[in-house]
Amino acid sequence: MYKKGGKRALDLVLVSLALVIAAPVLGIVGVLVRAKLGSPVLFRQQRPGLYGRPFTIYKFRTMSDDRDAQGNLLPDTDRLPSFGKHLRNTSLDELPELWNVFRGEMSLVGPRPLLMRYTPYFSDEERQRFSVRPGITGLAQVSGRNDLNWDARLAADVRYVQQYSLRLDLRILFTTLWRVLGREGLQVDPGSVMLDLDAERRIRPN
Repeated sequence: MYKKGGKRALDLVLVSLALVIAAPVLGIVGVLVRAKLGSPVLFRQQRPGLYGRPFTIYKFRTMSDDRDAQGNLLPDTDRLPSFGKHLRNTSLDELPELWNVFRGEMSLVGPRPLLMRYTPYFSDEERQRFSVRPGITGLAQVSGRNDLNWDARLAADVRYVQQYSLRLDLRILFTTLWRVLGREGLQVDPGSVMLDLDAERRIRPN
């Protein structure tokens, strides 16, 4: 029953409450982002969702538009100011994803929606992640967050798809809240310590 409609019902109840409670925080963060980083306040990007269909994910902007003398954007690390790092470190940048959940594009719990360009590099087993809505948090995030390597993260996503239940979702939600408050296992710039999935699998020996 949970898989047939209960999960979506839980999402709607919890995200509606969360949007009401978080409304002042969303407003304050939005004003600060506009003042410190400029417009647009929201970062928008296409990500693969349920059945691999693209949707637009929303986050608060964390990087500047700083460019070099030739007008090219500087590397991500050079465009991430202390304010942006703080937003990522506290996961405040992800609050707008609550709207994605409300719209039915995401779930509170599920495999994290990765970049569109990663899609060709998933194995057949890993493509099971597209049989459920992507989540704001997931089993991979409470199993090590960004400290896990790609194989371990994607394997955790597959386990979630095969085993998810009300009990597991509630455990993941409570563990996520605890870890966010304690800032455990977070890297504000994961690309500084691991390759992107497409880059890693292009160079991996067969």
